[in-house]
Amino acid sequence: MLTSVSEFIDNWGAEIWVSFLDTLIMVGISLTISVIIGLPLGVLLTLTGPGKALENRVIYQALNAIINILRSIPFIILLFFILPFTKFVVGTTIGVKGVIVPLVVFTAPYIARLMESSLLEVNRGIIEAYEAMGIKTRHIIWHVLIREARPSIVLGLTIATIGLIGATAMAGLVGAGGLGDLAYRYGHLRYQADIMYVTVIILIILVQAVQTIGNRVSAKLKKD
Repeated sequence: MLTSVSEFIDNWGAEIWVSFLDTLIMVGISLTISVIIGLPLGVLLTLTGPGKALENRVIYQALNAIINILRSIPFIILLFFILPFTKFVVGTTIGVKGVIVPLVVFTAPYIARLMESSLLEVNRGIIEAYEAMGIKTRHIIWHVLIREARPSIVLGLTIATIGLIGATAMAGLVGAGGLGDLAYRYGHLRYQADIMYVTVIILIILVQAVQTIGNRVSAKLKKD
């Protein structure tokens, strides 16, 4: 048994490690860009909604419709649907570079909706108290809305990250690299079940680690 494990590590260790790093790179870059896009969109959705500080029916309904449309498309369909756009933006549709655009298009609207939900949970009375003191809206957004919603925002980002990890695995179908690509090329196409099992176990561990960290950070923020 030990010999077989040792042989497996010798034969596949380096490739699995590279695939794991590719997955982390895809998740890290895509999540960063998605947060940069999704958080402001979530704030804008919250502020332009009915009865809010910057109520604007046109902007709210337009954003709401776009986000709903993008969220309703399964990632694997979205991946193929926007291949021309991906090619135009980054010059390729394969490898880690070629999957960043579809991952962002898939994740940013999801984060925006999660951010909106988190911000709407903030006690309206707290916001009204700051408004009554003449505090400007932009200060309320940062020092009240986002600060009060931090535990919920962290949990939302945790959920989004886990969904993003699953999407990177599916991206392996178009040669995006990462653990999904490794499992597809060897575990599925070449019927090497051991590769499939190992990649699944690594993904499970990765998801559990992300969820545990997210839960602990959120709990700590609630106490602050």
